[in-house]
Amino acid sequence: MNVGRAAEQAGLPVKTVHYYEEIGLVVPQRRANGYRDYGETDVRKLQFLQRSRSLGFSIEDCRALLALYEDRGRASADVKAIARAHLERIEQKIAELESLHGALGHLVESCEGNARPDCPILDDLAGKTADPGKA
Repeated sequence: MNVGRAAEQAGLPVKTVHYYEEIGLVVPQRRANGYRDYGETDVRKLQFLQRSRSLGFSIEDCRALLALYEDRGRASADVKAIARAHLERIEQKIAELESLHGALGHLVESCEGNARPDCPILDDLAGKTADPGKA
């Protein structure tokens, strides 16, 4: 099948399929005329990559997971280790976002939001310490 049909079946843009080919994640057959010919195995790999990327796995994680997917002698512990490391990165990012949420929430609450020019949000962004009499 052509790249457009393979991309449609995998739920990916054609540009993404070409990128995955460029970086060696998918290697379709070539016809005599040079056109790419994607088979069912290629579509399954593309679907695998689409789902992996939708879960936030990096390209390198996807490369490792795809290699494990294709290796019938794999140890599930290897797959779990990649997923666990990714989960830890997600948890770290959540903690960072919660911290940002708290800091920004505090600034929003401390701003009067009126017609006066005093604004603790701008003061904080400028690195100024808030004047306790002007909150």
